[in-house]
Amino acid sequence: MTNVKPFSNADSTAAVHAGAPETRPAHTLAPAIAQTATFTFRDTADLERYFEGHDADPDRQEYGRYGNPTVIEVERRVAALDGADDAALFASGMAAITTTILALVKAGDHVVLFRDGYRRTRQFVTRTLARLGVTHSLVEPARIAGLEQAITPKTRLIITEIPTNPYLRCVDLDRLTAIAKGARARTIIDATFATPVNARPLAHGADLVIHSATKYLGGHNDVLGGTVSGSAALVSLVRDLRGVLGGVADPHAAALIGRGLKTLGLRVARQNATALAVAEALEGHAAIERVYYPMLPSHPDHETARALLRGGGGVVSFVVRGGRAAAGRAIDRFQLATIAPSLGGVETLVEQPALMSYHELSDEELSGIGIEPGLIRLAVGVEETGDVVKDVLRAIEPA
Repeated sequence: MTNVKPFSNADSTAAVHAGAPETRPAHTLAPAIAQTATFTFRDTADLERYFEGHDADPDRQEYGRYGNPTVIEVERRVAALDGADDAALFASGMAAITTTILALVKAGDHVVLFRDGYRRTRQFVTRTLARLGVTHSLVEPARIAGLEQAITPKTRLIITEIPTNPYLRCVDLDRLTAIAKGARARTIIDATFATPVNARPLAHGADLVIHSATKYLGGHNDVLGGTVSGSAALVSLVRDLRGVLGGVADPHAAALIGRGLKTLGLRVARQNATALAVAEALEGHAAIERVYYPMLPSHPDHETARALLRGGGGVVSFVVRGGRAAAGRAIDRFQLATIAPSLGGVETLVEQPALMSYHELSDEELSGIGIEPGLIRLAVGVEETGDVVKDVLRAIEPA
């Protein structure tokens, strides 16, 4: 893999070709899956050359926890898509975010997290890191003034998502990263919902960008994975800790993610178009209280989203009149969409966050964390746009 194919930086071209070697063993077109836990050496002199850094193949590995050819090719392609020096692939999105955070903070440090971040990320920061002596502050969604107020002399890390889940809030990344640099804090942006097609946070000054590859990068709801992209120095820190904690990607999973990446540009373009069509069909509908989609002028961060995103993404969130029960009835009437807790795949999925993610909370408790009981999150797939719109409108019609 030392001689890597040249490629254009256009999304679809990079998604197909970036990271691929000029030739493969046996001249195959598709990459082989390096299904091995360990790697061999001819003799002790060969091993010494490897440890001294004189091996003729810079991609050679010693042991599967530290690297794998199938994994490395996918890492290079993700790095190219994100506009990064390097990327590291993990067994899941949570393995990527937790390992990255642990690599960047120590006891006594302070972390700022936007309140609408993914709940497991929020749980890791507020509970797990707290036990390790790392303090935190939670900031209201997309609120730059709140971010400035939350920063302390011990702040070392700022974490947010673009867009957020489920209300698709978009913070001004240029202002956020400028504030972080002024405070000598690093920034992690989870761009799972945006994908590299719709946003490149590193171009706005972010230090690291995270993707749950389970979602759009893999794109077929059949594999778990996560990535972190950024400078070679920072990714090296994260990769080293990955080798200690062990959240490595299986080569079969890496191969599935690599295959999914090849159609990323095509899929996201369709999902952008379909989600916008659904949002526009729902806006002003008598059965709907509110629609949340960043490309709608009614969205609170519409202007920021237009400046930041090349497309609104494949998720539309909306509130059905009548609360929790009405939302449940609507979800049960979907025929094309499947009830499932994910997004980014080729199938359209639908869920009611009050039931799927927060089933243990009452309506009053949901209001306390900003989740509306009648909220529905629709993650569109790549079906015909008209079919998805028809399915949504049929579902929300009163019985």
